[in-house]
Amino acid sequence: MVKHLLVIFLWLCTPLVLFAQQDAFHAYLYNNDYDVYLRINLYDQDVIIPGQELYGSLPGYLGKKQNSFCWVITSCEVKSEQEATLQMINDFGSEDLVATLTRQNDSIYILRQGSGSTIKVPHQGKWRKLPKTLEFKRKKKR
Repeated sequence: MVKHLLVIFLWLCTPLVLFAQQDAFHAYLYNNDYDVYLRINLYDQDVIIPGQELYGSLPGYLGKKQNSFCWVITSCEVKSEQEATLQMINDFGSEDLVATLTRQNDSIYILRQGSGSTIKVPHQGKWRKLPKTLEFKRKKKR
């Protein structure tokens, strides 16, 4: 009897585990030190950039708070529930790079810039280079 209950319990929990895995790279992530954020859905790739709808549905983008400038994620590959590779371009299309997004735990993500350009964002009328490794926190769902 206990064996049957255990099998039923595990069967009922399977959808929860699958849903949790699908949620790892569908998030709003932010970094307050540089006032940047990542809005991503690397699974359905259905993110629309506000004010830049002509790009259509995308895996996501890196945006700057109080600014319309962004780095567009043009393609991605989810390698595991902990790691994804991102191809990114700035919204002018003049610079591109490859980056890795790694999930440390449920709330901390690390973006590591790889080959290509360095991410620069507007800051007080000048361009500010972001560090090659940047920590993001996941915004809690309400």
